[in-house]
Amino acid sequence: MNAPLNFPLNPLPAPQRRRRIALALSLALGTTLLGGFLAAYPGTAPQAMAQAAPQAMPVAVATVGAQTLQAWQGFSGRLEAVERVELRPRVAGTVHKVHFREGALVKAGDLLVSLDPAPYAVEVARQRAQLEASRARAAHAERETARAQTLWTERAIAQRELDDRLLARADAQAQVAAAQAALAAAQLNLDYTQLRAPVAGRIGKLEVTVGNQVAAGPGAPVLARLVSVSPIYASFDADERTVQQALAGAQRPEQVPVQMRSAAGEALTGRLQLVDNQVDAKSGTLRLRAVFDNADGRLTPGQFARLELGQAQQRTALLVNERAVLTDQDKRFVWVVGADDKVQWREVQLGGPANGLREVISGLKAGERIVLSGLQRVRPGSPVAPTVIAMDAKPELIGKTEAQAAPTKG
Repeated sequence: MNAPLNFPLNPLPAPQRRRRIALALSLALGTTLLGGFLAAYPGTAPQAMAQAAPQAMPVAVATVGAQTLQAWQGFSGRLEAVERVELRPRVAGTVHKVHFREGALVKAGDLLVSLDPAPYAVEVARQRAQLEASRARAAHAERETARAQTLWTERAIAQRELDDRLLARADAQAQVAAAQAALAAAQLNLDYTQLRAPVAGRIGKLEVTVGNQVAAGPGAPVLARLVSVSPIYASFDADERTVQQALAGAQRPEQVPVQMRSAAGEALTGRLQLVDNQVDAKSGTLRLRAVFDNADGRLTPGQFARLELGQAQQRTALLVNERAVLTDQDKRFVWVVGADDKVQWREVQLGGPANGLREVISGLKAGERIVLSGLQRVRPGSPVAPTVIAMDAKPELIGKTEAQAAPTKG
């Protein structure tokens, strides 16, 4: 006879047993309903999964290309006038009249300041009279000499008397020459009462006003200062190595390009005019001087200048738009769009600015595409819908593409 089966009897309390039964019934009912829904709408699940997949983000991209560059080194310098003149009187007198407007441009030969000419005009008249008297005495001596020569031929006078007449004639002729020189000196002093511009340029402020007495000579006061305008010098110091690199391949210093930015941001092109003949022992630098055209007078002597010294030989480099470059702590990176239109994070090493873009030293290759807009919305591996624009596209175009890429709310 079989032994009876003994099951451990540990019945659950009635409330807990009812909760378990209700949970089991709910799961069974949910499974039945889901099965019926999928049977009635067999295409709904794949469609929902497709809708859940990430959509391609529209972005603007640009293709990295190589460009030929001029290598530039930046320096600070000062502008200097090619010609600097201190207007000083060459004769003493009273300031009679001023013929210029302070700060105006003047031409070479323009009358700037007049001293009182009256005393010098009187001296010219006196010396002219002296010249006439000397000429009269010379004419008289000439006649006396001719008469003496006739009498000496007839043996009517002695040789000594003829010699005296010849000496008197020579002395009279010398007196005429001296009177002519004195008249020329007096006329020169009269001309010096008119102070004219020796060079074309910009005149400064008047230092001595009308009515003041001025002296001549080493202690003569400065009436005004005049500086030439065009061309203009820009002097700066550069280290010996940089100068050697710039001069490499150049036959003359004039072949080395120099650039300077105006106050409006315009690049002004000049040429290297001087390389000093010795290195400063303390700083290890050479004094350089470039020359720039300044026909419109925008550049002013003494003005601070930011200069760029180029190299005679050019090189090839990769350039990117700085808007494409992002920062991750101490790293710089860009979003690269692959052949499958998915973005990749790429660290780059940057060089200096060039042609309105930024040089890339490492991290990119020519022909690769980088993202210019929607940079904050893309992620590594995310698909994008790229629109190709120029690498040097204006910010307005990039901003327009970025606005189109922004997700629509609502």
